[in-house]
Amino acid sequence: MTATTLDGRAMGKEIRAELREEVQNYKQVRGQAPGLVIVRVGGDAASGVYSKAILRIATDIGVEARLEQLPESASPDDLRSLLLHLNQDQAVQGIIVQMPLPSHLSQKMVADTIAPEKDIDGISPQSAGNLFLGVPSFLPSTAAAVMEILERTRTPLAGKQAVVIGRSNVVGKPLSIMLLQKNATVTVCHSRTENLAAVTRRADILVAAVGRANMVTAEMVRSGAIVIDVGINALPEGGIVGDVDFASVREVAGAVTPTPGGVGPLTNVLLLKQCIQAAWYQIGGRSSSGQEAFRS
Repeated sequence: MTATTLDGRAMGKEIRAELREEVQNYKQVRGQAPGLVIVRVGGDAASGVYSKAILRIATDIGVEARLEQLPESASPDDLRSLLLHLNQDQAVQGIIVQMPLPSHLSQKMVADTIAPEKDIDGISPQSAGNLFLGVPSFLPSTAAAVMEILERTRTPLAGKQAVVIGRSNVVGKPLSIMLLQKNATVTVCHSRTENLAAVTRRADILVAAVGRANMVTAEMVRSGAIVIDVGINALPEGGIVGDVDFASVREVAGAVTPTPGGVGPLTNVLLLKQCIQAAWYQIGGRSSSGQEAFRS
């Protein structure tokens, strides 16, 4: 058996088409496009690539987006002052702060400062609390991308065994809650989990999000399982691979995401989707699809 490849790029194109229409509807109501600002501190190469990708998608769907670049030497007060200014800027509906930050800057300060109604990457305590309580809110975009793949492939979740490898605040923890809300039975594994392979082989849906190249092998996967690979790992000889050994796992799984071309392409698209939802919320409306936007 060879697994179906879950094509995140194709799904991303579908969502972009939906978002272009949504932006046009918003412009007819508001008279201007939704606005997005990406805040970047320092010159981390990976975050620079990420910023450019978001800006390209924004241009494609019609969102007004710009980059605010601060030097690596920027003080906590500099960053906080910029965020407070953007909170008050009526032309800005969504704010993203690129990670990682320089070591002297606090991610907690960023999360505490961004206005919850503009927190389109779901990092604020209010967004996290709303997710936990099951209240509509902004979601961490990578976790949301995993759920988008499962939804668009009509993967049954109710009553199924879902195993998430990784317990980060941006993927593992929020994703486990989102899966629980869909009535999956969820197990979260991490560096202290004993007999990891025995746990992962029980999974109907297996998600790898730990940042270790090719750690999930065929022996760890149940026959016919859905395998979602969140990892992006640079190889010393060049190129990138995921947390899943794609070549071996595809001979066992029912479906698997590739790296690149799986979760990654959807992550940025969903950030823009949440920016548009934020824009509707801030004018007291709903998207034309009728989907409820963020609620404070």
